[in-house]
Amino acid sequence: MPVNPRMKVTINTLRALCQKNEPITVITAHDFPSAHVADAAGMDMILVGDSLAMVALGMEDTSEVVLEEMILHCRSVSRATKAAFTVGDLPMGSYEIAPEQGLESAIRVVKEGRVQGVKLEGGVEFAPTIERITRAGIPVLGHVGLTPQRQNALGGFRVQGKTTAGALKVLQDALAVQAAGCFAVVVEAVPAEVASLVTKKLKIPTIGIGAGNGCAGQILVQVDMSGNFPPGRFLPKFVKKYGDVWGEGMRAIEAYKTEVKSRAYPAPEHTYPMPKEELAEFEKLIESY
Repeated sequence: MPVNPRMKVTINTLRALCQKNEPITVITAHDFPSAHVADAAGMDMILVGDSLAMVALGMEDTSEVVLEEMILHCRSVSRATKAAFTVGDLPMGSYEIAPEQGLESAIRVVKEGRVQGVKLEGGVEFAPTIERITRAGIPVLGHVGLTPQRQNALGGFRVQGKTTAGALKVLQDALAVQAAGCFAVVVEAVPAEVASLVTKKLKIPTIGIGAGNGCAGQILVQVDMSGNFPPGRFLPKFVKKYGDVWGEGMRAIEAYKTEVKSRAYPAPEHTYPMPKEELAEFEKLIESY
């Protein structure tokens, strides 16, 4: 544990960072170890993103993960997070039917998942749901631009806001979720110039992912940026790899395999001693077995 542990990050902390023009750092986590390292590294916010469907559960896309699975992962992350502000994703199918459904799901994620807020995708069309959740006292992180849960309707994982009409849609969605009460909004896969202009029009922080450095903060999927998968796996253009967890894990496990096969491991320092006289007595006793 650090000698001087960080103060708990709150919504007021995030607002203060934005006002000071200090970028807000956000990263995803999906279990206790990934949250533990993210919190220890000083992240301002940790998102239990529905991307865990693919990176932690091996699913085809985010539409497969269900609310109960998200709550389980939120609980795991929350146990490790001492300072960062934690947010849990509302998965596809848990909020689209009606605002009351969204509120019910949000209450479960906060109450059972032990996170401080929720995130949901969508703009103008989901403003009533966001408003219903925030009126109940639950912080909501919005998500506009590319909304992966709706990839089929968008024609795949495509950059949004590349036309005047598209850019205007991103702005309108961002303004709508702000008016509905979001404390911040994720802006995904939008041209940097558009995201920067949208950021200037908003009073709440924008958290960019594939949206340039003009946003109030940035988020990446931890598994992608830390290199948890083998070389050759597809990564979006906006991802920068800061580590090679796969390579280090392979090195360690291969070394372990080699030492086990050669009986170099476990060495004497890895075993528990027994008094010689006790061992001698045991050896005599087992002769009769």
